[in-house]
Amino acid sequence: MPRSIWTGAISFGLVTVPVKLYSAVNRKSVRFNQLNGKTGSRIAQKRVDASTGEEVNYEDLVKGYEISSDRYVVIEPEELDSVQPAKTKTIDIEDFVDLAEIDPIFYDHPYYLAPATGGAKPYRLLLEAMRETERVAIAKVVIRQKESLVAIRALQDADVLEMATMLFADEVVDPDRLDDIPGADDVRTNDRELAIAKQLVESLAGEFEPEKYKDTYREAVLAMIEKKAAGEEIVVVEAEEEAAPAPDLMSALKASLDAVRKTSGTPAADDAEEKPRRRRAGSSTASRPRAKSTAKK
Repeated sequence: MPRSIWTGAISFGLVTVPVKLYSAVNRKSVRFNQLNGKTGSRIAQKRVDASTGEEVNYEDLVKGYEISSDRYVVIEPEELDSVQPAKTKTIDIEDFVDLAEIDPIFYDHPYYLAPATGGAKPYRLLLEAMRETERVAIAKVVIRQKESLVAIRALQDADVLEMATMLFADEVVDPDRLDDIPGADDVRTNDRELAIAKQLVESLAGEFEPEKYKDTYREAVLAMIEKKAAGEEIVVVEAEEEAAPAPDLMSALKASLDAVRKTSGTPAADDAEEKPRRRRAGSSTASRPRAKSTAKK
């Protein structure tokens, strides 16, 4: 059973909803420790003064902000506390917005909100109101001495409110600052290339099924660890060289489309293009005999 990591209340207007906060993810990354290859013992991390090479005691550590090369402003704990956001127990909703208006790039970490004692009815009321209006709540909350911008939404396939911490606008890199993104005037595509690309997209279209996607690298690493722990020898196989790139974009598009269509039995890219032409040619040919028979009459 997951444990709540924060308790408080959602506040909107004069309504408060007592809630408990749970993390919505359980990271599955494989973690390794650094060892001494000669002894097999773990490596200890030490805090060392860069100027003297001597180890520094924990009680002698202070916080410093670098303002220029090797120049620091030292900040005392009480000075930092003076600007900390007020510790509150409320998630203060500021706006309700359309979900489609939020670019996914702003989302950071997901959580679940569950009703706390006495909060079942207002929790259910807020969930249903947000679901029927298709609105997302934008709010601010202080968790672990840090003020966070959050988005709260009602999940469609579960009767639960999901809360995601969000990045502030100045934390998102403006894509216009990237030098490598070509503009519409820099690269031209033709209608035939676009038609094949759209066919390729449609041939791979389907419903989103999260369970279908697996972290195959993590599974392979864990399997290898199990074999090695059991005393099995790990045979290292050299990776095969990648296939040479297609000679041109159109060839790459057709090859990709044909590879997908082989599994479904649909016509290849060239066949798909030829069929409309044949139908048009066939229909015009069929009209000519009728014209001749009419002339004979």
